[in-house]
Amino acid sequence: MIPWEIQAREFVNCNCGYACPCQFNDLPTHGRCEAAGAIAIDKGYFGDVSLDGTKIAFVFWWPGAVHEGKGKCLPIIDEGASEDQRKALLTVMSGGETDPFATMFNVFASTMETVYDPVFTKIDFDVDIEERKGRINVEGCFETVGEPIRNPVTGDPHRVRIDLPHGFEYSIAEIGSASSNVRGPIPLTLTNSYGQFAHLHLNNHGPIRD
Repeated sequence: MIPWEIQAREFVNCNCGYACPCQFNDLPTHGRCEAAGAIAIDKGYFGDVSLDGTKIAFVFWWPGAVHEGKGKCLPIIDEGASEDQRKALLTVMSGGETDPFATMFNVFASTMETVYDPVFTKIDFDVDIEERKGRINVEGCFETVGEPIRNPVTGDPHRVRIDLPHGFEYSIAEIGSASSNVRGPIPLTLTNSYGQFAHLHLNNHGPIRD
């Protein structure tokens, strides 16, 4: 395989409740899975191609649980990526050059029935993982905003994390509340649902446990 590695920040919004059942091998809150999100790669490479400073985004839809398949995906790459970076990122996003089921990219790719042509557009990514706050604007595609979950009595920020020592995406994710408005081939409207904020460190073989 071509060696690759990324260190990145991720913010994802899905349609489930704050305790996303997928993280616990349970069925989706509303029977189906819908999600939009983005990843800002602070440092990375694919072979001899630097991925520093690149950004990707995605929209997913499954009619049931992810593992049941028949999914749809729209891959998106920031317009600032070079041609070599675009090819590298699309390879990683499609699960290529990766051990089977080692990363979420590879796992999700195995469940896709429809993958739309990639979109190359401007991705604005302003996210604070620890504060559970963020805003993503993918020009022409979607906007996502996130904030801490609020205590229903006091209104104070509530902090909760998911720890996945053997997961295929992250080690620890901060959980917040997020909303998205998605246009295009997979239109979605998500309101005050699961928001996932995480640091990622991945390579061909899966998460690197720092």
